[in-house]
This record gives sequence, structure tokens and C-alpha cells, in this order.
Amino acid sequence: MWYKRDEQAASVTYWYMMNGGQQIVGGLLAYCFSLIKSGPVSSWQAIFLAYGCITVIWGLFVGQYMPDSPMRAKCYSEADKRLLVERVRENQTSLQNKKFRYEQFYEALLDPQTYGYCIISICTTLPTSGLGAFKSIIIEGFNFTALQTQLLAMVLGFYIIMVLFTSLWLVRKTGQNLLIMGLFCIPSFVGTIILMTVENKNNATRIGLLISYYIALSFWSAQTLSLSMISRNVAGQTKKATVVTCNFISWAAAAAVGPQIFLSWDAPRYFIAFSTHLGCYTLLVVTIALLRLHLKRQNAKKDALYEHDETFANAFEDLTDRENKNFRYIY
Repeated sequence: MWYKRDEQAASVTYWYMMNGGQQIVGGLLAYCFSLIKSGPVSSWQAIFLAYGCITVIWGLFVGQYMPDSPMRAKCYSEADKRLLVERVRENQTSLQNKKFRYEQFYEALLDPQTYGYCIISICTTLPTSGLGAFKSIIIEGFNFTALQTQLLAMVLGFYIIMVLFTSLWLVRKTGQNLLIMGLFCIPSFVGTIILMTVENKNNATRIGLLISYYIALSFWSAQTLSLSMISRNVAGQTKKATVVTCNFISWAAAAAVGPQIFLSWDAPRYFIAFSTHLGCYTLLVVTIALLRLHLKRQNAKKDALYEHDETFANAFEDLTDRENKNFRYIY
């Protein structure tokens, strides 16, 4: 672990903000490559080749120069490495341990947290994958030109960055992760309902539908904060790896299904897709409420049974969040 528990939320959120940056840069590049009208490769082939080359070069750089733990960072002395490790003692999520522990694996499968994070991943990724894959078609369906569509998709990137930054600021201000996640689901309900009920008749409704599409993606904050909660609330290397794997499987399954519910014969208003999204938001809110209740109860049980150890003596042992008597959950 590199950061204290409150800083982990920031690092995950900043990383996820790059999705908004990708929307901005990607939209601009897509427009630039669309100007290619002749040559040995078509415009879509050129953009794929450019993205592929940049990705490979950046991947080589990351593999060579970006360490995966403080102990492998070549830019720090041994004394500095010890200070880096000691700095995160309060996290109590232990240090890197490559030994696979079956008891931690089974504990992860029996922990309600695991399934709560998986459901959150499904309920956020399924709408995201569909709205992301079909953003150009959806926006163009509001009677915008191809150029306007690409430029307006860039605005979506700015909105995503604003949502993620605001949610992070509120979490740091209030200390309430799950409540903030639920709060940012409200605009998603409003935006999706408007997309389903308002017919595009004039310029005013066209602008209104575009804004509704933007705010429908407010639930992205729940996706980001959920990932940060996994890193902060799950301890034990094997247990954490298991929870992360389950979360990734859930993400992959939802990402594969999301675009499939946008049916061509249901265009341009996509009632089936948006109805499914409303169902996801509803399940998301219920899961957030139940997960908060569960984590709050777990903290209360530990407070009743154990005294708090200010020295965090067990912080660097490979203990799970349940095994560590001093561990308290963030919710």
C-alpha cells in the first residue's frame, strides 16, 4: 500500500478521471482522423493504429519504470522505503504477500462485502458500457450533426471529471462514502426518466435531452468510490485478491451485456435499454443501503468486543479485516 486510507479514495478517483480525459482527447482525435478521406488506410484504421502504437509504447514504459510496491521502487533509499511502509501502518491492510491462503479465500467468498461490491460493479458497468458504446448514436439521435456529436461527446468528458472530483470532495468533507454514492444516483434517475418520457420536438427539447444524457452518467461516482472501498475495507492479501477478482468478473460480464440491450428496432429512444438502467439504479441504491448497514454493524460488534489499539501493532501482519481486532470499516 502506498497511501493512507483516505488518500486511496483520491488516487482511485484521479485514475478514473482519466476516463473523462479520454472522452475529451478521444473525441478531438476522432474528429481529426475523420478528415482523412483518401490514402492507403481509412480513417478508422488510422485511429486504431495510432492508439495501438501509443498504448504499446506507454505499456513498455510502465513495465520498466513504474514499481508495483515501495520495496521495488529504485528511486528511494532503503531508509526511505521503510518510512514509506511505516506511513501506511494505519491502513491495516497489510503489505504484499505472495502466499496463497485458502482460509482467506473462503472468507472472501462468505463475506457479504464481496457480493455487495460485485452488485455495485454490475449495476454501474452495465449502464456505462451501453451509454459509452452508443453515445454517438444517442447524441446524434437528438438531431445533431456528426461534427456536433463528436464535440458534444467531449463535453461529456468534462462532466465526468466534474462528477468524480465533486464526489471525492464530498467524501473527504463528510467522511460518508456510501451516502455520497447514493446521492449521485439521484441525477441518474432524473436524466434517464427524462430520456424515456420527453419526445424530441424542437431545439429546446433537444438541448434538454442532451443535458439529461449527461446527468444520467452521474452514477459513475458510485463505481469509483466502490473500487476505493475495496482497497480500504478488505484486508489480507489472498482475500483482497479474491474480492478484486470477483469484482473484475462482474465488471467484465456487465460490460459485455450492456451494449446488447440497445436494440436497433428500439431506436432512437431505447425504452428497453433505459428501463433496464432504471432497474440497475434501483438495485444499486438498495445494495448501497444494505452494505452501509452491514459495515456499520460490523464496526459496532468490534467496538463492543475489543479495545482500540492506537499502536496498530498487527498492521503489517497478513490478517483479514475480520481477523484483525483493530480493523474498522469505512462506510
